[in-house]
Amino acid sequence: MEQKLTKRDLWKLFMRLNTMRITLNYETLQGVGFMRAIAPVLEKTYTDKEELSDAMRRHTQFYNSHVNGDAVILAVTAAMEESTGPDEKEGINSLKTGLMGPLAGLGDSLIKFTWVPIIGSIGASLAFSGSIIGPILMFILYNIVNIGLRYYAIVYGYKKGIGFLNDNQESNLIQRISTMANVVGLMVVGALISTIIKVQTPLEISTGSSVTGEVGENVIAIQEMLDQIMPSVLSLAVTITVYHVLKKTKGSHAAMIIVIMMLLTIALTYFGIL
Repeated sequence: MEQKLTKRDLWKLFMRLNTMRITLNYETLQGVGFMRAIAPVLEKTYTDKEELSDAMRRHTQFYNSHVNGDAVILAVTAAMEESTGPDEKEGINSLKTGLMGPLAGLGDSLIKFTWVPIIGSIGASLAFSGSIIGPILMFILYNIVNIGLRYYAIVYGYKKGIGFLNDNQESNLIQRISTMANVVGLMVVGALISTIIKVQTPLEISTGSSVTGEVGENVIAIQEMLDQIMPSVLSLAVTITVYHVLKKTKGSHAAMIIVIMMLLTIALTYFGIL
């Protein structure tokens, strides 16, 4: 495939990619933003105004994916717009529809559920210790990966073109990376539950002495007993409960759950249960 776009054109794609969500709407979600992002490619590809209008209208259809997945899809779409004939243009939207779901899941797994928790825990640990470096370090590390991946995906996706799709079909690359990212993400979340979420109880059980029969001579700390069975089991129980409620309500009452958790924590702490 002959490459017609210059580095300047790819830079325009990258810059417009970063503002795709400004035009987010309930009808087409990122459809209008995608059309605006790829507009420089369409203007360079179509010299006829009517063909250009049809192409822009075609790219305003429903579209939604992760922002890093947007970079890959935008670049591959640009390559297809250059290399396909008039009868194959409708297949471009099929390509976008087919890619936006898997790449959205891949982006969420790698960025939101893996990289963000990792650097967030690092930044939070430094911040809790009183260091201002924590949030600054998190901001820098996040954008090195986030912005870097977008630009690399634009350049690589355009150069690879259709070959990217063929490679994925042969090796199932996207699915393999997504599975690995999910595993790492679950490990990170599991580690965060035991290190960040602190739920402990000061309750104690007093038992009578086997010799004198007096109450209060032997004291069993419930928290110590639970830690011997499974450390951080209360933290795990709270996490699972909140997750179950959020899943049951589809996250529609997240704010109310936060308020209830705060009130319960205050009440249970006041009565000496937590």
